[in-house]
Amino acid sequence: MDAGLLSPVTVGHDEAVTDAAVLGALVEVEAALTRAYVRLGIAPAEAAEAVASAGERVGSDVPRLAAASVAGGNPVIPLVGMLREHVPGELRVWVHRGATSQDILDSALMLVARRAVGDIQVSLRAVDAALAAFAAAHRGDVAAARTLTQHAVPTTLGHRAGMWLRGVRRAADRLAEAGDRLPAQLGGAAGTLASFVEIAGAGDATALPAAFADELGLAAPDAPWHTVRWPVTELGDALVQAIDAVGVLAADVATASRTEIGELAEGTGGGSSAMPQKQNPAASVLVRSAALRAPQLGATLHLAAAFAVDERPDGAWHAEWPTLRELLRLALGATATAAALAAGLRVDAEALACNVAATGGLLVAERLSLVLGPVLGAARVSELVRAAAQGDDLAALLSAEPAVRTLAEERGASSSGAFVTALLDPAGYTGLAEKFVDDVVAPKHPAAGQENA
Repeated sequence: MDAGLLSPVTVGHDEAVTDAAVLGALVEVEAALTRAYVRLGIAPAEAAEAVASAGERVGSDVPRLAAASVAGGNPVIPLVGMLREHVPGELRVWVHRGATSQDILDSALMLVARRAVGDIQVSLRAVDAALAAFAAAHRGDVAAARTLTQHAVPTTLGHRAGMWLRGVRRAADRLAEAGDRLPAQLGGAAGTLASFVEIAGAGDATALPAAFADELGLAAPDAPWHTVRWPVTELGDALVQAIDAVGVLAADVATASRTEIGELAEGTGGGSSAMPQKQNPAASVLVRSAALRAPQLGATLHLAAAFAVDERPDGAWHAEWPTLRELLRLALGATATAAALAAGLRVDAEALACNVAATGGLLVAERLSLVLGPVLGAARVSELVRAAAQGDDLAALLSAEPAVRTLAEERGASSSGAFVTALLDPAGYTGLAEKFVDDVVAPKHPAAGQENA
């Protein structure tokens, strides 16, 4: 129903979380439960075959299932009926045997999430590679660092990109951890597995959740988590962090691509319906749109988890479904768009240099205070900086100071002018920026065979 008309960041990237994908996962989960019974020798092999065959017949009937979901409040109830329609009578008992709707729906959402997380990780790896290459290429390109929107001190463009990369890597690691821990759900009507004990005995009932999880490729739960919603909230937090990380990249690119700044540009800018001269940072805008929406979705998951009362909550569980799906959808779109953005990022070296020089040396005012404060006094340095801010030539002001000439001689400078020129050179005041770039673009792990080199 939602093709992304009002959410263009998700267009073309949300196949893993469509209604059809969710229905497919629901069917897979029902089939996996029967296979787990077969694996433990509880159900006959033909039961698994019959349920799988029935799943193939109903796995695309989304409209029918959606319409039938209203009466019971979830899609599993009508799905079970649809599956039983296509299973022979003597095997029909093994459809949904002992399970509750939450077992199937939670497990299906974890299955959908695991697959979506895999796609998101592919995009984050692409962002990582592009940003590492960009940071290395612009390792020493001096840029004006901005704090609270204003020029602060010099940095390098490579260091800025390295900071983007560090955020992306941290988010990718956290998402990988959350994705690996996604568990199957199997608890029965109230999370006690009483139905499974009745069907198979305590021993097999104890073994069944792990067998079921293994059939799905999900983590085995240590106990039913019907109202212990950490799998959803921790995944949600990791997804928000991933979207945040690419959102910072997008926000910085959007700022740097402003006409009056012009330091960066997207590989292919977007156009305007009314202003043909514009090349809008469309990819950055789309990623930012996701970053602005994601935190509220994450908060909704926590709110739902806080109201996971009794042994199955009345509405809070239901609120998780579309929320988690939309968060996955945004993460899929935002990270894929960010990968394209990072790969096509362009630099205007002339604009970069122009902005660095825009304040006539005031970009290194902090350095002047540190170097000249002990010889001129902090008050005098402040006077000179204020005069330069009013339009006076800072280099000339400094060169005229007798104490500066004396300091130049003490430091072996060829002249006070050369000393001042070096002092005002932004490239000489980037600290460890280039080292930080080298640290982040270096291989995360030693190459094979080089561990003991």
